[in-house]
Amino acid sequence: MKRDRAIRALKMAIAFRSPPNGCIFHSDRGSQYCSHDYRRILREHGFQVSMSGKGNCYDNAAVETFFKTINAELICRRSWATRRQAEMAIFEYINGFYNPRRRHSALGWKSPVAFERKVA
Repeated sequence: MKRDRAIRALKMAIAFRSPPNGCIFHSDRGSQYCSHDYRRILREHGFQVSMSGKGNCYDNAAVETFFKTINAELICRRSWATRRQAEMAIFEYINGFYNPRRRHSALGWKSPVAFERKVA
């Protein structure tokens, strides 16, 4: 993943979710997440930065499960004529289904939105 795409995704997430100061941002040690520009944006928005341990594949188990799920439930079932159509389909899947409705065992069988409401 290129740095500019990661920055664009981070800015979109910040605009869409308005995370509070002190919100934990966890990532792996990819160069895009270690870049000066990326870390500056995290600082400006008051994130607490957390990075996986070197060689520790279990740190990112939840996000790896997400990628497996979106691949099985959306990506492998369709094709799109343009990159923009794929981006919109992914956006709609995440914000229209996965976050508000899909229940997760790791969250006590609540959706991410319901879990977030409960702990906020």
